[in-house]
Amino acid sequence: MNPILDNDPYGAYSLENLLSITASNRPNDFNAFWQKAYNEVITLEPKFDLHDTGHSHKNWKLYDVSFQSTDSITIWGWLLVPIKKTVNRVFVAGHGYAGRQGPDFDLPFDDAAIYFPCSRGISRSAAAPISQEPYWHVRHDIDKKERYIIRGCVEDVWLSVSVVKQLYPDITGGIYLLGVSFSGGVGMLALAQDTRITKAHFNVPTFGHHQLRLRIPTHGSGKSIQDFYHSEPFKLIRTLRYYDAAYAASNVTVPVHFALALRDPVVTPPGQFAIYNEVKSEKHLYVLEAGHDSYPSQAKQAKELIDELLVFFS
Repeated sequence: MNPILDNDPYGAYSLENLLSITASNRPNDFNAFWQKAYNEVITLEPKFDLHDTGHSHKNWKLYDVSFQSTDSITIWGWLLVPIKKTVNRVFVAGHGYAGRQGPDFDLPFDDAAIYFPCSRGISRSAAAPISQEPYWHVRHDIDKKERYIIRGCVEDVWLSVSVVKQLYPDITGGIYLLGVSFSGGVGMLALAQDTRITKAHFNVPTFGHHQLRLRIPTHGSGKSIQDFYHSEPFKLIRTLRYYDAAYAASNVTVPVHFALALRDPVVTPPGQFAIYNEVKSEKHLYVLEAGHDSYPSQAKQAKELIDELLVFFS
């Protein structure tokens, strides 16, 4: 495979070649590992607290939400509730490795409640000794398969779904998952087990095809993983093979929409497309010219993507 064009180490990949990438060598007990993790978490009571902030913005009423996740970590976030419309569906919206400083008031789903939890160790869910710096966060307990930080982040997603299920037990429109970059990869690992989620969208998802991620030039959390691999390869591989979002993707049974980039200096495109290619259920693809970068047609593509998502989640 030689998908890189124009000698650009971060992209200008051939779409044809990207669509042919597959993930192999999944551990025989991969599914059993994640089924066990999900079964342990799904029975937990998240013990959430909902607090009216007294603020509203753009037809949204703003609430603070916190809940008790695994490892006695408190997950903090925000809930937007439409002021003028009845809640017919709920979105759980993740964030990238830069974290989240507040809710996104510009999402166009005005008949939905939108929940924005912060993953453990990041932004409002800071939890020492977990580092908020992506370079170190992605390594936390990486030598312990059962305790690796990404497992905890997946458990946070599952318990976030439990929270919105309790808040809105009678909704008819479904529970949807939005993930971008870091939360795209975490979201795919979560979605593969959680049948309560009925649709998902992932934008430039990470943690796909670690065998390629360890070899292709990149920045961000991927660079941290590569640096650790050079010093402790066996410790790393023993854990990472259970945290590959492309392996998880083949277990998904619900419709998924993807926005994937041909060029990306932070989340390597072959990893993104490996996740998409492994999905066997209904799937939709919007191709971005670039991810984690600026480019001339970015605003145009952003609008086109929103238009697609309005249809997909209708």
